[in-house]
Amino acid sequence: MASPLISGAPGQTHLLLGNEAIVRGAIEAGVQFISCYPGTPSSEVPDTFFRLSPEGSYTFEYSVNEKVALEVGGGATLAGALTLVTMKHVGVNVAADPLLTLAYTGTPGGFVLLSADDPGCHSSQNEQDNRIYARLAGLPCLEPATAQEAKDMTRAALALSRQLGTPVLLRTTTRVNHLRGPVTLAEPVALPAPAGFQKDTARFVPIPAFARPMHLRLLDILEKLRGLADISPWNVVSGTGTVGVVASGISRAYLADALLEPDLAGKVKVLDLGFTSPLPEMLLESFMTGLTRLLILEELEPVLETEIRALAQRLGLGLEIQGKTPGPLPRFGEFNVGMVAAALRGFLGLPAQSAAACPAEPGLPNRPPNLCAGCPHRATYVAVRKLYGDAAVYSSDIGCYTLGLLPPLKAADFLLCMGSSISSGCGAAKAAGQDVVAFIGDSTFFHSGITGLVNALFNRHSLLVCILDNRTTAMTGHQPNPGVDKTTLGDNPVRVDIEQLVRGLGVEHLRKVNPLNHKATLKAIEELKGLTGVRVLIAEEPCPLFARRAYGQKRSQVAYVTEDCGEKGECGDCLNILACPAFYKKDGKVAIDPLLCSGCMLCLQLCSNIKARKGDAI
Repeated sequence: MASPLISGAPGQTHLLLGNEAIVRGAIEAGVQFISCYPGTPSSEVPDTFFRLSPEGSYTFEYSVNEKVALEVGGGATLAGALTLVTMKHVGVNVAADPLLTLAYTGTPGGFVLLSADDPGCHSSQNEQDNRIYARLAGLPCLEPATAQEAKDMTRAALALSRQLGTPVLLRTTTRVNHLRGPVTLAEPVALPAPAGFQKDTARFVPIPAFARPMHLRLLDILEKLRGLADISPWNVVSGTGTVGVVASGISRAYLADALLEPDLAGKVKVLDLGFTSPLPEMLLESFMTGLTRLLILEELEPVLETEIRALAQRLGLGLEIQGKTPGPLPRFGEFNVGMVAAALRGFLGLPAQSAAACPAEPGLPNRPPNLCAGCPHRATYVAVRKLYGDAAVYSSDIGCYTLGLLPPLKAADFLLCMGSSISSGCGAAKAAGQDVVAFIGDSTFFHSGITGLVNALFNRHSLLVCILDNRTTAMTGHQPNPGVDKTTLGDNPVRVDIEQLVRGLGVEHLRKVNPLNHKATLKAIEELKGLTGVRVLIAEEPCPLFARRAYGQKRSQVAYVTEDCGEKGECGDCLNILACPAFYKKDGKVAIDPLLCSGCMLCLQLCSNIKARKGDAI
C-alpha cells in the first residue's frame, strides 16, 4: 500500500510525526535529492525517505558523515537539483566548512539544511543553538512550531531557496520533530529534471579574488530576505495592548496554550516569528511602537532578544525588554506551557498560580541508561576490563557503546565528540604515558574515526583501539553504513571491509574476534596488551535487535541459573561483572528473565552455575 506521504491527495488530513511532515513538505516541493547523516532528533526524516525510496521520485543517500552529506548535497544543487540535507544540531559543526562556502557560491537548484536542535540534551552532548549558524553563514532561518508548519515551512524553504539561489536553514527542535499533529496535504510540484551544472568559474570557485564579490552578493540577498521576512505569512501579529510578546519556534505553541488560560487571555499583543532570520525589522518597528514592555520567548540562547534590543535602541524606542538577560527565562533546557504561563504572569504583575504536582509512585526504581540484553559491546567491555581494570583510561565515543559508562562496566572515562575517541585517546596517552583503550563503533569509525587512526599511525602513538562492529548504526535506528552487509531493504553489494581498511592504513597489530566468544576475546586482548604502538581489536557481532530484523535471526536458547548457585546467590559475579538487564533477583537469589534473555550465552562462559536450555523462537 502506497504511503500517504507520497500518494496522499491534496486536501486530505493525516496525523503525522513532525519529521514525517517534513518529508511530505519536501515531496510537495518536488525535492529531487536528499542526503543525510542520521542523528536524533532528525533520524525519522531520512529513515522515512529511505523507506519510501522504492516508490519515490528522488535520489536518497545515507552519507558517511555530515560534512560529506552537505558536500554531496552541495554538488547536487550546483547541478540544478532541488536538495534537502538533514542532520542533528551537532552535525552542523562537522558540516560548517562547506556550509559557509555554499552560502557564498549560492545554490542554483535550491538547498535546505534541516538542523534538528536538542534543548534539554535528550540525546545529545550539548544544547547548542543553531540559529547562530544562520547568522554566521548568512542564511534565512525558518522555525516551525506545529506539524502543519513543519510540512508547510519545508515546502516554503525549498521554494525560497530555489527562487533566490541561496541555502536556507530549517531549524527544528526535539519537541517539533517528535510531536504528532494533523497535517492537511497540498498538491505536489512537478519540477523539470536538473539542468546540470552550468559553468561559471567566478561564481562557483571561491578563490580570494572571487570570494570577495561573492560575499557582496550574499549581503545583497540578505537585504532581499529582510524585506521578505517583513511580509512573510510566517510572521503574524495578533492581539492589542501596550504589553507585547515575541515568540519563536516551539515557544509559539506554548504561548498559544498559555494564552487560553482565563487570567492571561487577551492581555498581550503577540508577534509570532516563524521566519526568524534575517530579522523583520520593519514589522518589529511597527509592532513595538506604542508598547511599554516586551517579553521575548525563545529557547536556549537570547538570539532574538539581543537583536531586538539592538533594534529598539537604534530606533530610539524606550520600552522595557525582558527575556533571559535579564528576565524570568533560562538559557538552558526546554520551555513548557507552565513555564511560559508563569513567566507571563510575572511579567504582567499577576499573582502566581500553583499547580498540583503529579503524585510520584512510591518504590519505583530508577532506570539508568543501559546496554540491551545480549549486546556484543557488553562482552567486549567485560573482557577489556578483566585485563585492564581501572588502571587504563577509557576513551569513548558517540554510539550505543557510550552506555557502558556506568558501573560495573565503567568503560567510558571521557568523551569529546563523534569520532574523537582515537584522537583524544592518543593525546591522553602521549601526555601522561598512561595505558589508553579507545572504543569506537563501526558507523562512527566511518564517520570520522579513520582520520584519527591515520594520525595515530603517522605520529607513532601507542594505544589500543577497539572497533565495536555491530553491523549497523544501532543507536539512531539501525541505519546502514558503508560496513554493513545487509540493510532493512536488502543486501549491501559494496560493503567496505573494516579489517581490510585498517590493514591498508598500515596497522600491523590487529586481531578480529567475535566478542561473544569470551575465551578468544581475552586471548586477543592479552596479546595486544603486551605490545606497543597502535593496536586494533575488531569486535564483530551483529546487534541482536538488528539481527532479528535484517537477518531473520531466531533465538534458539536461553540461559538459566542452576540450583547450585548457592543458597542466596552470594557470589553475584553475574550482576557485579556482567550486569545484563536480563538478570534479576528473586527471593534473594539471582535469576534470568527468559523474555529478556537474547541467548548470547556470554554469562554461561563466565559462571559454571548458568546453563542453557531451548528457548522459544522470537
